Amino acid sequence: MTTPRDLLIVAMDRASSSPVERGDLSLALAGAEVIDLLGAQAVELDDGHLVPSARRAVADPLLVEAASSLARQAPYESLGDWLWRRGRGLSATYLAALEAEGQLARQRRRRWMLFRTKRVVLVDSPARSQAADRWTADEPVLAALAAAIGIRDESTGDFPSVTDDEVATVLAAVTDALGELADERQRRGRRLDEAAVNNVRRGY
Repeated sequence: MTTPRDLLIVAMDRASSSPVERGDLSLALAGAEVIDLLGAQAVELDDGHLVPSARRAVADPLLVEAASSLARQAPYESLGDWLWRRGRGLSATYLAALEAEGQLARQRRRRWMLFRTKRVVLVDSPARSQAADRWTADEPVLAALAAAIGIRDESTGDFPSVTDDEVATVLAAVTDALGELADERQRRGRRLDEAAVNNVRRGY
């Protein structure tokens, strides 16, 4: 399994106590992909830009897709720009992949006693167990990514800090992107509030 897959599984397992916005999760998944690609030496960080390397290949199909999306010629794409581009809708991509692999199942439920709806749930699998083991062990990278999107295990206290400088750079970029997304949500909320006030003034 990979860090993005483990992060998604942890987010789903803890959804009832720590719900996560899809946009936040998508950005964190993109950051997790970069971290795994750095670990596989399939990409390098050069002054904040992602430089692909032909020295190593990755096996996971979604990581292969991520590596293939990297700019291959200078000027290379900045880490921040790539997170936004790659992160667009990425949580849905990973959900679809896990479902196709049999890691997820659609569970039928009743709602309002009138409509039948389905929701996607995790099935018991070695991948789920592995993600849970990594989470309970307070593995620094997974813990830091989860904390960035609001998932923390209060029972375990502080998790070990990340010591790798490149990984720390990626985590900082993810945190910055999440901050920008939160600011945009606030701006949209204010515009909606202002529009509602104006409608009331106009008699609507």
